[in-house]
Amino acid sequence: MVDKVPMTLSGFQRLEEELSNLRNVERHAVIKAIAEAREHGDLSENAEYHAAREKQSFIEGRIQELEDKIGRAEVIDVSKLSGNMVKFGAMVTLVDDDTDEKSTYQIVGEDEADIKAGRLSISSPLARALIGKQVKDAVEVTTPKGTKSYEIVKVVFK
Repeated sequence: MVDKVPMTLSGFQRLEEELSNLRNVERHAVIKAIAEAREHGDLSENAEYHAAREKQSFIEGRIQELEDKIGRAEVIDVSKLSGNMVKFGAMVTLVDDDTDEKSTYQIVGEDEADIKAGRLSISSPLARALIGKQVKDAVEVTTPKGTKSYEIVKVVFK
């Protein structure tokens, strides 16, 4: 049984773009760099050659990782979702019970998460606490700094 990896369409497209760039640009550039470094002679003391081989190893590993994630991707079209219950893809606006500070996060796949951009990983403690809740529900999340309480004030899908 292959575990599906949920992701938004934009997250899926970013992975495909990265894979295409690695296959069609980076892979060829590193092969060229290895060939040029070989021309410099003794490979045992050739730092350029070893650096290029290391980069090639990283690129090939990342290509395999991306192919695996793309192959297991379950692309969820958030624009087709609706309702006021928090689920994958939702844009959730929260109010911190202690500070009255508002914050908005979209719940996305692990590879798409970027907290500074407001994209919260589906596997994060906050996202797990939010899933299945609705507007006006209170949510408690245990963080390294203690328990935080939030109220959900808005749920949208776009």
